[in-house]
Parts: sequence; C-alpha cells; structure tokens
Amino acid sequence: MMKKDYFKIDFERKNPQNAYEKFIQIVKRTLNTELFVGLYVVLREMLKRNNSATIKYPMEKVALDDRYRAIHRLMRFIESENECCIGCGLCEKICISNCIRMETSLADDGRKKVENYSINLGRCIYCGFCADVCPELAIVHGKEYENTAEQRSYFGQKQDLLTPIDELKDQVVFQGSGSLRQDADDLVKKTPNYYDVDLQREDTKEKNV
Repeated sequence: MMKKDYFKIDFERKNPQNAYEKFIQIVKRTLNTELFVGLYVVLREMLKRNNSATIKYPMEKVALDDRYRAIHRLMRFIESENECCIGCGLCEKICISNCIRMETSLADDGRKKVENYSINLGRCIYCGFCADVCPELAIVHGKEYENTAEQRSYFGQKQDLLTPIDELKDQVVFQGSGSLRQDADDLVKKTPNYYDVDLQREDTKEKNV
C-alpha cells in the first residue's frame, strides 16, 4: 500500500500529558476573556429597556406586508362585484403541490363559469406561483396565516376564499412575489445599468476633449 503523507495543521497546540496540564487547560478555557465578553453582550441586551424581541401573541401580532404569502383569496371586481376568475385553469396546472382543483361549466351566455374551486391548504407550500400566473389577478395571497386543523387535509372552498361583497371596499390586491414594492422608486436610486451608461458618458467626454 502507498504511504500517505500527513502533516499537522496546528504546530503550537500541545495535548496535555498529565493531570496538572489538564487542570491548567481547563482553567484557561474557563477564564477565557471571550466567554465574559459574550456574557456581557447577553446581559447588556437583557437589561436594556424596550428591547424585547417577543410579542404578546395572540393579543399582539406582527404587521405583515401586502406581499406576504398566506391563505389564498379569490377576488371580485369592485365595480360590478363579479368574480375575477375566468376559469382558465392556469393556477391548477402550474401548482407544483397539486393542491388546486377547479370545476367549470358553460353558462347560458356561452362563457365559462367556475362552479367549484378548492385548495388543499395542508398540502400547499405557499410558493405564490398561482398568484403570479393568473392573468386576471383573481387568486391572490392574503395575510391570514392561522389555519391550524385537526386533520392533515384541510381544504379551503370557493365560498370561504371569495371576497364577501360587504368587505369589497377593503379588498387589497396581492402585488406578487416577483413584483416591485410600491415604494421601490424611493428605495432604488440607481439601477446597475446606470453605472455602465455613466462610464460611457465619461469616455465620450474624454474623447471629445
């Protein structure tokens, strides 16, 4: 067999050879200054006023952004109060968890009508693909995340997900996981392409001079 060449990484480290050296090693590790620095940081944060990282749930709840992906909602048109869903079935086809089921039929006017719409909330991973692919923004994500159930299969039906007419004025459209926030213009000052354009302008000025 071919002999392998081994080498030591730490030449200064020496293993204790007797009980006295082991005792000295324990004392040095126990009285290490880094330990007291860590304890100081913990105590400083504990004694600081109004520095609690916890909330009194369920009396207090964290404020969620409009882009938060929680339990789904089916939207209505504010003007006509009709359902936004056109029954195209794209959300059902793109769902990677296979948890969306849609039943459609033809109405008297020849348009497709959504008879039943259900989502297995126990299987859903809340990826947001259904909301992103919807051409009518009919299915969105809400902020309701408390959906515990006694059984694994917990379904959300159409009548539960659809926005009630009396709550239509408070309806908020989900912005989508891939879209920009409403205050994006205030946060983004310069795009990456701006710096390339700026360099080209400087090169042009130098050549003209």
